[in-house]
Amino acid sequence: MFPDDPACVAYVERLRWPEGFVCPSCRVAAAPWRQTRGRLVCGACRHQASVTAGTIFDKTRTPLTTWFEAAWHVTTAKNGLSAKTLEQTLGTSYRTAWAMLQRFRVAMVRTERDRLSGEIEVDETLIGGVERGGKRGRGTTKSLVVIAVEIKQPKGFGRVRMRHVPDASGASLVPFVCDTVSPGATILTDGWGGYNDLPNHGYTRKTILVASSDDPAQVSMPGVHHIASRLKRWILGTHTGIHRSRALAVLSGGVHLPFQSANLKRTWARFPETSRTGGSHGADHRSERHTWLQLDGISR
Repeated sequence: MFPDDPACVAYVERLRWPEGFVCPSCRVAAAPWRQTRGRLVCGACRHQASVTAGTIFDKTRTPLTTWFEAAWHVTTAKNGLSAKTLEQTLGTSYRTAWAMLQRFRVAMVRTERDRLSGEIEVDETLIGGVERGGKRGRGTTKSLVVIAVEIKQPKGFGRVRMRHVPDASGASLVPFVCDTVSPGATILTDGWGGYNDLPNHGYTRKTILVASSDDPAQVSMPGVHHIASRLKRWILGTHTGIHRSRALAVLSGGVHLPFQSANLKRTWARFPETSRTGGSHGADHRSERHTWLQLDGISR
């Protein structure tokens, strides 16, 4: 489908200007003059434009055929894709593979998103490997990630939000819900007291007592457990496991979860970064800082 760079350029041009070239400077829609090095010159104002300017391909020296191949691998890898794996697959340098992967990850995030609405499942999951001794559950020293999932009727899941939080207290959980869910929504949680203050913020809380239920947790609250399993699968596929001391650094680098079910499309997330606690063995955490971007799975 894309045998060479001209074919890739033509495809990107059709995506950018489906109705024909429009000058980025004067906004005149007219056929441009085509010059060397892929330059497009507006006949009205003589502004020089490029098909790749302002895109993730801007100023790249890597062939577009390589970029397109990388895009295919990133969006079809069921267990996530590390820069090292991408390097070996494409035959490029590690630096090139890492830079490409970071651009793809940033591009796959919708920076302007509406808050979730309707019925929302909210729960936490723990990241950080096996521990010997110590506390279990919400009192552990592992990294805590809170998850919110839209529940569709009669079945299926909608959009998703995640955030790394320091603990499971109401001071950490309630602000996450307020930031990601529209007031008036129904919040489905377990019996944890950290969510007790939600009705005071305009939400209807519906408690599901998992401990006293005959159904296992993944049946009582299927949405958050499905997303949590996908998150941990991504960690194993991309980083082959992470220690809790490095979990925050890895999660801050961005997560791409390749959903292939009928309910969720492929998407990715970048977790809020509050500190640098260490490196990752795969070094995939070395992306630029962002305030926080949430995972956004769109229902089909």
